[in-house]
Amino acid sequence: MASLLFLCAVPRALGQTATPTETTQGLPQKPASPSASKPPAAIKQPTPEEELQLAVSTAGNDRAMLVRNLEAFLNKHPESENRSQIYRALVEASLQLRDDARASDYAERIVSLNPNDIPIAILTIQLLERKGDEAGLRRAVSYATRVIEFVNRSSAGDRSPRISEEQWQREKKSDQAAALFVRGNLYMQLKDYRSAQQDLETSYQTTPTAGAAERLGETSELKKDWSSAITEYSRAFALAEGKGGNVSRKEIRQKLGNVWRMAHGSDEGLGTYMLRTFDDVSQISSSVKPLKNADAREPPEFTLRKAPEGTPFPLLKLKGQILVIDFWTTWCGPCRALDPLFGRVAMQFNSTPNVTFLAANCDEDEALVPAYLAESKLHTAVVFADGLDRLFGVNSFPTVVVIDRDGKIAYRANGFTPDTFEQELTAAVRHILEAQSKNP
Repeated sequence: MASLLFLCAVPRALGQTATPTETTQGLPQKPASPSASKPPAAIKQPTPEEELQLAVSTAGNDRAMLVRNLEAFLNKHPESENRSQIYRALVEASLQLRDDARASDYAERIVSLNPNDIPIAILTIQLLERKGDEAGLRRAVSYATRVIEFVNRSSAGDRSPRISEEQWQREKKSDQAAALFVRGNLYMQLKDYRSAQQDLETSYQTTPTAGAAERLGETSELKKDWSSAITEYSRAFALAEGKGGNVSRKEIRQKLGNVWRMAHGSDEGLGTYMLRTFDDVSQISSSVKPLKNADAREPPEFTLRKAPEGTPFPLLKLKGQILVIDFWTTWCGPCRALDPLFGRVAMQFNSTPNVTFLAANCDEDEALVPAYLAESKLHTAVVFADGLDRLFGVNSFPTVVVIDRDGKIAYRANGFTPDTFEQELTAAVRHILEAQSKNP
């Protein structure tokens, strides 16, 4: 089961335009008429299939007319064998017309016909949540429960052969957490805070997210439980993805500051608390993620990945070579300043056999890397560290190491001095080459 329930399972983003072909997809289309045909010998009543073809073809590109025509057809043939496809076309057309009420009505009809149509169930939840009335929100809760049950029922037998068992398990947990978050959010809007807290806590425990932590902070704040609110908002702040995330770190900071002042009377101590929470959350997140190259003990045993595409880069093929590795991150200012110096040293050894320069990225969030590389255009081959930093105990950035042909560290620089870095690194590589030439 691919992890698409809450990221890409909805058949069309709300309000996005579809082409006429897409909107009527699945409905019978009127076949092309011959250029010349004889009139029928006698007038006969059109079949329901022909009526449906006419309803679609006469609407053309007019979405409003398509809705009128299809609804007129349904009034005449309410039990049509094509009604599921008709409902889908009506949902699409209604979304384009920004008629959410009509779209949710037909989306619910589809779910009634096909209870396991999870993408439509999710779309229905979104539409009912947008409407916001109590009856609609309660129906949305029932659909969210259906989605949760569907995810929980999924088994390894549903796994695509293209993904590993480990990846499938991670994606299932992510789907479970997302489904519980959706239902918890609906309970929040219904002011059923006890049910909301249960779902949100389970969601966070399954897969920690900023959204779940923020909502838990809100439920604690409503109960004037300032200590819990501080804890949850701090977790949300630590997990938020800056400006591009689904949760606003700025808003969380404001909420956190407010509850901290309610509890302590001032902002004193808040910064220290936030940093400690950030470290705790980062440690937990790292422990949840499976360690890459967990069993590797020597550099040739590591298989890294090229950045940003992720294709395998086994170090075994470089066994016996000199490796010069710059460990860096996107958020490290000195790393950016080091790159051109590192690149100039690498150029000196371009034609030297058995010397390879690598820039090894150590970001926890690899999604930050493609944009950084597009902007910065690093001067050497770029890979993800994938645990190599763990092997060498890298805990500050930038760190540059030179590994000799036996896989041992022959040179290491934690940080760098701009005026002397190039000379020092060049001398270290040449020293190893000279020693190697004396002891081939």
